[in-house]
Amino acid sequence: MNLAILLGVFAGGLVVGVPVAVTLGLASLAYILAAGLPLAVIPQKMYAGMDVFVLLSIPGFILAGNLMNHGGITERIVRLANAMVGWLRGGLGLSNVAASMLFGGISGTAVADAASIGSVMIPGMRKAGYPADFSAALTAAASTVGPIIPPSVPMIIVGSMSGISVGQMFIAGAIPGVLLGLAMMVTTYVVAVRRAFPRQPWEGFGELARGFLGAFWALFMTALIVGSLLWGIMTPTETAIVASAYAFVVGAFVYRELPLRQVPAILINSAIASAGILALVGFANVFGWILVSQRIPQTIADGVLSLTDNKYVVLLLINVFLLIVGMFMETIAALIVLFVPLLTLAQGVGVDPLHFAIVVVLNLMIGLTTPPVGVCLFLCANIARLPLTPVIKAIAPFLVCNILILFVVTYVPPIATWLPGLLFK
Repeated sequence: MNLAILLGVFAGGLVVGVPVAVTLGLASLAYILAAGLPLAVIPQKMYAGMDVFVLLSIPGFILAGNLMNHGGITERIVRLANAMVGWLRGGLGLSNVAASMLFGGISGTAVADAASIGSVMIPGMRKAGYPADFSAALTAAASTVGPIIPPSVPMIIVGSMSGISVGQMFIAGAIPGVLLGLAMMVTTYVVAVRRAFPRQPWEGFGELARGFLGAFWALFMTALIVGSLLWGIMTPTETAIVASAYAFVVGAFVYRELPLRQVPAILINSAIASAGILALVGFANVFGWILVSQRIPQTIADGVLSLTDNKYVVLLLINVFLLIVGMFMETIAALIVLFVPLLTLAQGVGVDPLHFAIVVVLNLMIGLTTPPVGVCLFLCANIARLPLTPVIKAIAPFLVCNILILFVVTYVPPIATWLPGLLFK
């Protein structure tokens, strides 16, 4: 009965549109009251969920991304991407994907990618003659690359809950992220050829060199993050703080496009965004503790394993389940509530935890572009000033492409595990 109250309040809150963090808190409160447990359990479990050292890297990466975004990074990355692939058929679309791949090594979040790249590329593509629905759909789809290529806020969340090395997850995401980006570029090119989208003239190696030099300090941040982790110089948390300081220096004194008077507002906005994520982590930890106390993860694992213990079938079922969850639930909340139970199930059939973490993150990133709760889909449709329906139709080829890559990564584990196995010996 108490469990029914928990799940009923949680489902009801999602249906009526209550924020996920609040829904988790209300559902947990309802259960605790019904079970007669002391209310002190709530702050205790919330604090336990947030008192994880690696979570300190989330404010750092969010601040670094905001500083670089306000410091002229987006325009320089777009210029470099245009110089690299803009001369091909559908070149601005290809540049859009390339820019997301480059920007993903800085922001760590898909929403930041969609907002930053979208505000530049969607108007630019429309002006160049691309359909507005295609421009918005492509930007939304490409933004999912951001949290796969390191750094990645969702991977930090996974590491804080499971004990899987965040550094290894960052490296494990590199090849799947590049594959995802390349697959979307191929899809973009095919659509561009079929629909005769415009192409830009080749501007020469001089423009390519100028684009690279202009974006060098921005791209070096990715090298700084990855290199520091590989060489063991810094932890992910320390890397995030160094990245924030680096972003401030580059934006304010190298690019000179970050006015010092804007820094307090950027700090406040970054703090608000970070607080929202950490509140979600805290409430979700209470919710997760209740599920564990009711043996829900073990029950799910036993139920699935009673049907099949075939690793490939179990992975298929998990992927289908997460694709459906991603249509209705915010990514970080889904990770916090579902990752540990599903990891228990996956390990029961012999799936490597590191490989499984990458599969789950990639899966839920796709959810950011699927209706009815695709945050990046809504954001890009809003930037393009379009209703959601035409953007949903236009994103269909990219969803198919991304799901194909998801299943390739799922059933070819070395794509995720080979690089960290090579570098972390």
